[in-house]
Amino acid sequence: QEQLVESGGGFVQAGGSLRLSCIVSRNISSVTDLGWYRQPPGKKREFVASSVRGGNLTRYSASVKGRFTISRNNAKNTFDLQMDSLKSEDTGTYSCLGSGYGWGRGTQVTVSS
Repeated sequence: QEQLVESGGGFVQAGGSLRLSCIVSRNISSVTDLGWYRQPPGKKREFVASSVRGGNLTRYSASVKGRFTISRNNAKNTFDLQMDSLKSEDTGTYSCLGSGYGWGRGTQVTVSS
């Protein structure tokens, strides 16, 4: 199964912003549903945000709602996650999972307090 590729992680201070991208190798129109997940250090993977029904519906976890925005970029063939007002508890490995694709390797986000 093909994998998605995540990029854009890094180190940022609390209150800062990062923008993650999930790169789709085939035509993005083939991916109707996609979710971003994260795994904090020493914890289980958890849901962050999703774009479903071709981008017509988005969902967010309570912990990121109002701070994170998931979007679909048809021109770049990516699903992006804009993360603003970052907190130390947002630290973790961020991965995406979409219809017809397996998990990517993830991208590390570290937020210092």
